[in-house]
Formats: sequence, structure tokens, C-alpha cells
Amino acid sequence: MSDLIAKTAIDRRLADIITPTIEGLGFELVRIRLMGGKTRVLQIMADRPDGGIIVEDCATISTAVSAVLDVEDPVEDNYILEVSSPGIDRPLTRLKDFDMWVGYEARIETTELIDGRRRFKGELAGTEGDEVLITLEEGKDNFVTIGLQFDWLSDAKLILTDELIAEMLRQRKASGTFDEADFDEIQETTGDEADDAEQPATKH
Repeated sequence: MSDLIAKTAIDRRLADIITPTIEGLGFELVRIRLMGGKTRVLQIMADRPDGGIIVEDCATISTAVSAVLDVEDPVEDNYILEVSSPGIDRPLTRLKDFDMWVGYEARIETTELIDGRRRFKGELAGTEGDEVLITLEEGKDNFVTIGLQFDWLSDAKLILTDELIAEMLRQRKASGTFDEADFDEIQETTGDEADDAEQPATKH
């Protein structure tokens, strides 16, 4: 399990529990985070293998995942379950994401300093083995493509640009799933209230 999908030990445990259910429905887990606070929030991002997840899909995943978590009960405290699409400026959490979004701008951060820096902003140039390739602008009309080991990454995300928005809209229209309300929609449920996907509730 990639640290970009599930960073902490509890995130990885939760991912191990819910991934078979999500994949059994025909989706993929993009990212999972158990967030702290007065009431904890379990954030799950999922997508179809070829993209194009919609609100109804999030509700389906939420209901199924809630049932599994009710049985396994891996989180002791009360929490709210949020299931969402990755959104337009999506996080890049799997090696294949960097091939899927070649040519689009991204912001990448590394765990350690690489040539004196941890943050890299540029155009994705695919992958080579276990390396993520990104083309950086190093001065006027001077571009250099570097490789970063995927294991070095602590965070990676697409940058919202007109080109990215246009591509996402094109994909949605081509798949027949376009609906402006679908972008960044979140379905909130808990295992105890899985049949009511519109109402936030607490998990005991």
C-alpha cells in the first residue's frame, strides 16, 4: 500500500479492510485519511479505473464500506465517513497516476531534500521504472526533466489549470456522466446510518 494512498498505520489498516469491497464494486481506492478533531472524519477518495465516478457511485461505496466497517469496527472513537471523488485538481497517489496525467501541471513534495529542495512544480512527463518524471522551468526558456523516486514522495497533486478543467469536462461528456454537481461532491454516512447517505452521523 503506497504511503500516498494511506499514510499512517491506522490508514493502512483501514485501507486493507475496505479495498476488497471498493474493488469488488468496480472502483479503486485513491486516498484514505482518518482525520482528528472533536469528531473524527474518515475521508475516502475513490474513482473508476478509467475515471468518471459520479455522486451515485460515492453513495454506493459509502453504503458498502459502512457495512464492512460496522463488522470490523477498527476505529474506537465516533467518526463521520466521507466518500468523494478525487476532484479536478486530484491527488496523485499511485505510480500509474503520473502516466495517466502526462502533460498536465502538478505540484510534488518529497520527504527529504533533493538538491536542496522538497517542492517541485512542473509538467508531468510520465514514469520510468519507479521514478516519476517532471519537467521543471529553470529560468526563461530553460526546461529540465528530472526523475524522482516514487518512494521519495510525500505529496503530489494536479494543479488546477484551464487545460485540466477542459480535459475533465471532455472526459465526463465522452462518458455520458457529466453533471456540474458531481465535481467534489461528498457523500457522508456512518455504518449505523448507511441507508441515509445524505445525513452525517456518528459511528459508535
